[in-house]
Amino acid sequence: MRPLAALFGRRARLRWLHLIIGGALLMPYFLVGTVLVGMAGDGEPLFSSVSGQLIAFGLALPMAAVTGFSALARPLSVAAARALCGVPPALLADGPPARTRQARARTAGWYTLHLALGGIISGATLTLPPFAVVVMALPFFAGLRETWLLEGPEALREPWALALAPFAGLALLLALALAAAVAGEVLARRAPVLLGPTPEDRLAAAERRAAELAVRNRLARELHDSVGHALSAVTLQAGAARRVLDRDPEFVREALTAIEETTRRTVGELDSVLGLLRQDGEPGEEGTAHGPGLDALGGLLAHCGVPVAYEREGGPEDPGTVDPVVGREAYRIVQEGLSNALRHGGGDEPAPVRLLIAVRERERELEIVMENPLGERPPVARPGGGRGLRGTVERAVQLGGRAEAGPCEGVWRLTARLPLTMPGTGAAGTAGRAEGRG
Repeated sequence: MRPLAALFGRRARLRWLHLIIGGALLMPYFLVGTVLVGMAGDGEPLFSSVSGQLIAFGLALPMAAVTGFSALARPLSVAAARALCGVPPALLADGPPARTRQARARTAGWYTLHLALGGIISGATLTLPPFAVVVMALPFFAGLRETWLLEGPEALREPWALALAPFAGLALLLALALAAAVAGEVLARRAPVLLGPTPEDRLAAAERRAAELAVRNRLARELHDSVGHALSAVTLQAGAARRVLDRDPEFVREALTAIEETTRRTVGELDSVLGLLRQDGEPGEEGTAHGPGLDALGGLLAHCGVPVAYEREGGPEDPGTVDPVVGREAYRIVQEGLSNALRHGGGDEPAPVRLLIAVRERERELEIVMENPLGERPPVARPGGGRGLRGTVERAVQLGGRAEAGPCEGVWRLTARLPLTMPGTGAAGTAGRAEGRG
C-alpha cells in the first residue's frame, strides 16, 4: 500500500497539481517560443515537428527565468510550495518580497525549475492517458485495432501482443504517476534551498525576535516591579494590622490607609504598563517615559510599608535634571529595592532602609544606593526567584549604566549608576551581578 500511496496519495496528488500549474504558467512563454521558431523556420508545420517544439521549450525557459527575478515571485512561489509541495513552513522564507539579488536569483532558479518540470509533466498528462486507454482497449475493439494498427508492425497484430496491450497501457499510466511523483519530490527537496531564507532573511528574523523578546522582558519587569512591590507591601501591612487589631486600632487605621494608597497607586501604574501594549508605534521604543518617575518617589516612600531614610544630592527630583526615561527606570529600581527589603528584612517589624539618590554632575551619572540590614535567618528560596534583581541589572545596562546587589559589611546593598541622559547609541555598559536574592 505504501508504494501506491507514494504514487496516488494526497501529497502525490497535490504535487501533481503543482506541476500542472507550472505547466500552465509555462504556456505563454512556450507560445512566444513557437512564434520565434516559426519566424525562423522554413514553413514546416511547427506542431508536427518534435525538434521545433523542443527548441520552443528551450526558448521559453530563459524568458521564465527573467520573470522569476520579480520581487513578488518569491512570496507567490513560497505560498504554492507550502500548500502543494508539503514542505514544512519553517524551511521556507516567510516575509516580504525578495529584495536582495541573491534572493531573486534563487527564486528565479526555483521558478524556472518548476515551470520546466511542470511543462514536461503537464504535456505527458495530456497525451499519455488517452494513448494508454486506447492501448488497453485494443484487444476488445477490432475496429479500433484495424484503424490504429493499419500501418503498424505485423508483430503488434499477434494474439500475444494484443493480450499484453492492457498491461502495457497500465504500465504507461504507472510510469506517468511515477514521473510526476519523482518530479514533485525533486521540487520538494529543492524548495528549502531555493525558497529558503537567505542570510539577510535570517538576520531580519533574528532582529524581529530580539525586538519581541525585549518588549516581553520590559513588560515583565514593569509588572514585577509595580505589582510585586504592591503585593509585598499590602501583605506585610495587612499581616501587621491583623496582629494588633484588638489593641491598637490607630495602627490598623494607618495600615488600611497605606494599603488603600498602595493599591490606588498600583492601579495607575498598571494602566501605564498596559499602555505600552496600546502604542501605535514600536512597543519597544525607549524614547517615551511611561509610568512614574523620581518626582513620584514621595508617594512610594510614604506608603511602602518600611521606614526609609531618604537622602538626596544634586536635586534628582528637579525637572530637567534627569532624563524622564532615566527617572522612570530609577523609580523602578528603588521600588524593587524596597520590595526586597520587605521580603528579606527579617522579623515581624521591617528593618529601616537607607536610600541615597545623588546627581554626579562630573561623571554625568545618577547614583542610587539602598541599604538594609540582613535578616537573622536566610530568606526562603522561592521557585523562579531572582527575577527582580536581574531586571534591575537589565534596566541599568539598557540605559548604558551598571548595577549590582549583594551583602556588604553586614547589610544588603543595592547600587546602580545610570546616565543622566539617554545615550545616543545602543545600550552599553557592564552588567553587574545580582547575587542569591530577590
